[in-house]
Amino acid sequence: MYFIKNTCIRVHNMVDFVYKENYAFEDLVKLVEILRLYCPWDREQTHQSIRRNLLEEAYEAAEAIDLEDPELLREELGDVLLQVVFHTQMEREKGRFDIGSVCTGVCRKLIERHPHIFGDVVAGSAPEVLERWDEIKRRQKGQATHTEAIQSVARSLPSLWRTDKTLEKAGKSGLLPDIDGGDRLERFKALLDDIVSINEGGSSKAGYGEYAIGELLLLVVELARSIQVDPERALEKACDRFVRRFSFVENRVAEDRTEGRSGNRDLADLWREAKSGET
Repeated sequence: MYFIKNTCIRVHNMVDFVYKENYAFEDLVKLVEILRLYCPWDREQTHQSIRRNLLEEAYEAAEAIDLEDPELLREELGDVLLQVVFHTQMEREKGRFDIGSVCTGVCRKLIERHPHIFGDVVAGSAPEVLERWDEIKRRQKGQATHTEAIQSVARSLPSLWRTDKTLEKAGKSGLLPDIDGGDRLERFKALLDDIVSINEGGSSKAGYGEYAIGELLLLVVELARSIQVDPERALEKACDRFVRRFSFVENRVAEDRTEGRSGNRDLADLWREAKSGET
């Protein structure tokens, strides 16, 4: 289909839509409304059916940021915006809220949580701004205790990320004991010994393996925070390294097979070689 700029067409002989070279936000809102009316697939979607789409588009936008690719970021931010408009349109159809109320809500939030800009509060540094933001947020959400603030961390976050945010909020409470690196390492070794025992066929209570792994991962996040390392980012980079090592080993095995040397190399040696090439 060829689009002719500024040409008005009839959609299903009922709705006017104008093809343009450049579109604005209100055009996207109108387009989604039309799709919900006349496209069989768009019409049957629900919040739950496209929930993963929202998450996927957000992660793809994050990847574009990591790649420092502005063109890709522009595209992915558009996909994120589409999800926002799509979910809002479904609520508009039910008469509960529309895109205007969504924008109003976030604008009011920004104004109320920046009293150093829109009020007479003084904030001389970024940490002061964040501290004030948290205070206002807790007050607005009626969080009277630190537990309520911790419970507000979204359970849908990736587990390492959720744990990091949970420990961050807990750390602001003043209710955590001072634990040095040695104590953490002792706990780490004890949990690791338990896991090794289970792996070697040692007896354990039902479900203890899951408990021990969970406690170990929680402790790893604690250790990461103690040395100012983002655990989610650290694991992401470790996963990238694993993929590179795996690719190295697979290519070497393929080369051996091509040259008739199948089975001559020890896989453990290949993995060590793959790791040794990293800086």
